[in-house]
Amino acid sequence: MSKADDIFVAMCQDIIDHGTTTEGQRVRPRWEDGASAYTIKRFGVCNRYDLREEFPALTLRRTGLKSCMDEILWIYQRKSNNIHDLKPHIWDAWADEDGSIGRAYGYQVGRVTRYSDGDFDQMDRVLKDLRDEPFSRRILTNLYNLDDLRFMNLHPCAYSCTYNVTDDRRADGRLTLNMVLNQRSQDVLVANNWNVCQYALLLMMVAQSVGMVAGELVHMIADAHIYDRHVDLVRELIARPRYDAPRVTLNPDVTDFYAFTTDDLVVQNYQFGPQIKDIPVAV
Repeated sequence: MSKADDIFVAMCQDIIDHGTTTEGQRVRPRWEDGASAYTIKRFGVCNRYDLREEFPALTLRRTGLKSCMDEILWIYQRKSNNIHDLKPHIWDAWADEDGSIGRAYGYQVGRVTRYSDGDFDQMDRVLKDLRDEPFSRRILTNLYNLDDLRFMNLHPCAYSCTYNVTDDRRADGRLTLNMVLNQRSQDVLVANNWNVCQYALLLMMVAQSVGMVAGELVHMIADAHIYDRHVDLVRELIARPRYDAPRVTLNPDVTDFYAFTTDDLVVQNYQFGPQIKDIPVAV
């Protein structure tokens, strides 16, 4: 059975059983009818996924892996902050009349900084350092730019990736690339597995680009929450049958991070339960 399912079910049950409520507090999100969107939350959730064992896609319901990949390419490869460069419509509610979400996400990745050895944006610097100094402890991206928060239509939720290389003495000589994903806030029903799969794919693409193997994805969530109108949906979801994890690979011929497209994603034997329709989203 999928380990991602096991992790997700345990996390949701823990939030429901032991979480604290924000009901009655002043909260920013609202439902479409204008009512305050309260949550049950757990602070400081940490989930670990080993990509050498399996790809962490839920089988309780389907996660759209090509859409996940398209959004992660939008941020880290295309370095865009405009929804017209993105196929899924998940950012439409936060875009202005021109399609911009402000100085967020891809805008921050593409910002160029002057280093002693040249000018680099955040992603180019990661790729360079992984090739030149793989055991550096300073290889990361950070989207939470305090100076630009007032120009963002939504502050970044998943905001920081720290890359860390381990030498597991593989027979083929390749090193293992791991990642810590830091997230300040997460709507567990809507976004948890979407984010997990996104950053698993990012880790796989970066690893393949620098001649390494994708290892562990460690997901740190400061505020993992289930909205009040999602609790019954979550209870139904985590009671479903679970299946074996799908096999997810990338086209092995692509070794340039900037050459990947969603056509290079290969998904095999993905069995899953029915999708949950009409999930209310708080904005």
